[in-house]
Amino acid sequence: MKKILTIAIILAGMTLASCKKEEVVSSDVAFMAMLTGSEEVPAVTTNASGMFDAVYNKDTKILTYTITYSGITPTAWHIHKAAKGITGGVVFNFGTTFSSPFKSATVALTADQETELMAGNYYVNMHSAKSPTGEIRGQLLKQ
Repeated sequence: MKKILTIAIILAGMTLASCKKEEVVSSDVAFMAMLTGSEEVPAVTTNASGMFDAVYNKDTKILTYTITYSGITPTAWHIHKAAKGITGGVVFNFGTTFSSPFKSATVALTADQETELMAGNYYVNMHSAKSPTGEIRGQLLKQ
């Protein structure tokens, strides 16, 4: 009887240990944009390139990001609202301090801004003296 009880306890323990724990759903959504001249509208010939890596927190509504770039001396940089291949207005300005890497965050997004971000309707644009309307651009997409 002791053997049966011992075996039952061991089997129960093994069963409990093998149960999958509930997965924790993260409120973070990763985004990325590869910045190139070919993404500009119209396309720009340039050796400049860049990367915009970001995490959007659905709870705080804040987009935290890092921008890296090379081959460009920026004069302005922003997030614009428009689909790929279309130009749009500035939504978030990154300021006038240009460094690579550059780390910062947006203010809390509104419900409409969150919807547009999730739909892929934002792009990152870097302007320069060479290309005042934009030298490198990349659509901000979920990863």
